[in-house]
Amino acid sequence: MAAASPTETLQSELTCSVCLDYFKEPVSLGCGHNFCRACISEVWEGLDANFSCPDCREIFPQRNFKPNRPLRNIIKATQELKLFSAKEPGAEDVCEEHHGALQVFCREDQVPLCLFCHLSKEHRGHAVIPIEEAAQDYKDQIQCRLQVLEKEREDILMLISNGGKETQELLTHIQEEKKKSLAEFKQLHQFLEEQEQGLLARLEDLEKTIVQKHNDYIARLSSEISCLNSLIRDTRQMCHQPLRLFFQDVNNTLNRCGKGRFRKPVAFTPELKWRIWENSQRHSFLGKVIQQFKDTLFSGEELNKANVTLDPATANPRLVLSEDRRSVRWGGGLQDLPNNPERFFAERCVLGCEGFTSGRHCWEVEAEVGGCWAVGVARESVERKGDMSLTPAEGVWALGQEWMGTYYALTSPKTYPCLIWSPRRIRVYLDYAGGQVAFFDAETHVPIFTFPPASFSGERVFPFFWVWRSDVLGEKILPCTKGKGSWLTLCP
Repeated sequence: MAAASPTETLQSELTCSVCLDYFKEPVSLGCGHNFCRACISEVWEGLDANFSCPDCREIFPQRNFKPNRPLRNIIKATQELKLFSAKEPGAEDVCEEHHGALQVFCREDQVPLCLFCHLSKEHRGHAVIPIEEAAQDYKDQIQCRLQVLEKEREDILMLISNGGKETQELLTHIQEEKKKSLAEFKQLHQFLEEQEQGLLARLEDLEKTIVQKHNDYIARLSSEISCLNSLIRDTRQMCHQPLRLFFQDVNNTLNRCGKGRFRKPVAFTPELKWRIWENSQRHSFLGKVIQQFKDTLFSGEELNKANVTLDPATANPRLVLSEDRRSVRWGGGLQDLPNNPERFFAERCVLGCEGFTSGRHCWEVEAEVGGCWAVGVARESVERKGDMSLTPAEGVWALGQEWMGTYYALTSPKTYPCLIWSPRRIRVYLDYAGGQVAFFDAETHVPIFTFPPASFSGERVFPFFWVWRSDVLGEKILPCTKGKGSWLTLCP
């Protein structure tokens, strides 16, 4: 057995065997052993005779002990000297209670200890390691945490940097949109001014023509009045002539008066009135066009989140709709359903109940990851009974997913967007007037695919859904998913 170190020997000599702590008010028994006054008094409490030493068991007839002042002074000097290199570098790492150097670390209580604390009753039997080893363990842990924190700080700094770049990109985009809007409105203002000037010019021309026609009409009537006044004057004068002269000119006068020479002139020709009526109709048409433009503009500005429900009258017999008509799944077997004209038979499709002929609309669909499905819009005239290719040429604009989660646009040939993730919620966007159909990740708002502009020619378009069995890879049925059907659910 290794000999105790001088430090351990000294610590043992200064420790009470009862409380296992430094002596407090040390007293000596007749046998030479030392104890704390309070400890030995507690041991002998209630005894009237046979007082034994706790260490050697020697019996004393009387309660007799005396203070051990030299031992008390040694303990005091030891504490004041801050034993165990208290004056050397790192002397501040000393026990506050015993003023000894902190040399071990208690694993159970997670505190540093001096040797006195280690041997005390409070920490007796606890597992300890050298304090340097414990400090190094904690420093290693702190270093790992520091690396994590520094990485988080770098990530946040990167986010700030990227956020600044993204902010600048968004602001630049807004500036470009402002320029486009100003240019569009400038063109619109110029067009309206040209139309206004042309319309006012035509009205002014009509106004001048009406005034001229009126002046010509009045001039002709005035000339007729002048002729009539002359005839009336001559006729009256003839009545006052002598009979010889009267009969000479009477027949001529009667002929002049009886010819019925005055014909009522036309003030405004039918052609002029037609021009006036035509302009009036143009004004009525212009008012309707302006109101229609306002309605179209307002409806186009506001994006309508459509409340789409599935139309069971269009559903393929192999598709199963939920009771609330907001979910559809592949059912496999043919259902006994009426073969009405609206129902798809060859393709596994179903349409939404409401069609659109104007405005901007969007709706969201939750899709099965790894299934076979497609969502989008379709013309009302899309083929319902026979085979068809689900492409814009056939009246379908859709985004689909093949087996194993590969996304593709239903074009001819297929177009595969560059996606590194699989969106679960798809937002379908329709701008009827702009002929635009686009698809977004509804959770991140990231664009997935946009079709080239189309012309719907006033025909209604409907939300479109296509689902297929999800156990097919090419022509092969996969045993692990045999019989499993894909599904789609409309989001609130």
